[in-house]
Amino acid sequence: MRRLIRGFWIAVALLFLAEAWLWDHLAPITAAIVAYLPLDRIKTRIANWVERLSPALSLVVFVLPVGLLVPFKLAGLWLLARGYWTGAAGTLIFAKMVGLGSTAFVFDAARAKLLQLEWFRVLHDMLIAWRAWSHALVDPVVQQIKANLALFAPRRAGRAVRLMLRIRRRVRAPVSSVKPG
Repeated sequence: MRRLIRGFWIAVALLFLAEAWLWDHLAPITAAIVAYLPLDRIKTRIANWVERLSPALSLVVFVLPVGLLVPFKLAGLWLLARGYWTGAAGTLIFAKMVGLGSTAFVFDAARAKLLQLEWFRVLHDMLIAWRAWSHALVDPVVQQIKANLALFAPRRAGRAVRLMLRIRRRVRAPVSSVKPG
């Protein structure tokens, strides 16, 4: 029974870490896309507008991208119900990625205002603590799996692996180093 409960908590921690990983990796991609768009005046206006908002209105701006994606998620579920598995998966993945990326972008713009709300700050701190707990629970298991898989690793990375590593380095590059065109 103890193993079953530990497995359950590891699964919960993995789901939480997957969401955190997506958040961390989609925020720079969204920032790079926004930096690529030649809309500097509009971006500056939006940033100034968010600075003037009250914390409560900043919360509305923060939640707005999630609400705008509900129709896409419903369309994905409709496609799933009709048996269009590929279209449903694509639609749901697209909605998830755009939702997380845009929410992360808006959160960065409205972070100072949102953290002025007491309940939001407590929730934010709790999520940070859950993330640390999840890492403490999952990291030893991941290290053990990596050690076991290292026995089967090839001595030299193939072209596909080198390409993936190069793409990963580019995505992780600071936004200021990403040049349009």
